[in-house]
Amino acid sequence: MDYSEPMDWILIAVTVALFIAYMFLRRKGQISREAAATYLQRGAVLIDVRSPAEYATGHLPQAINIPLPQIDSLIGSHVNDKNQVVLLHCQSGARSGVAKNKLDALGYTRVYNLGSYDRAARILGRR
Repeated sequence: MDYSEPMDWILIAVTVALFIAYMFLRRKGQISREAAATYLQRGAVLIDVRSPAEYATGHLPQAINIPLPQIDSLIGSHVNDKNQVVLLHCQSGARSGVAKNKLDALGYTRVYNLGSYDRAARILGRR
């Protein structure tokens, strides 16, 4: 009797489940496309937390570059009002998630992770 076939299906099922969980967790904490577009129309501040070198290779016209390692020290010079809507993005959405947590800890109340550069560009109609 060959027991490898059921194991193959179990392995495939586990792999698919892990992939779905990864995709869900990757999007967790990101603002919806509709809400982001509305906030941008109403004057939200868009911050690109990538490195200056990444920013120089291409960025969204309205984005301010504040690299993640400097977000704590430079945010105040760009966003005085801690109730101002701030949308953050980076290359993949991971660094912008970290930046959101840092700004939350500093008392900013309306900070959202927009996600990746590509997602931000699509929301802004640039892609």
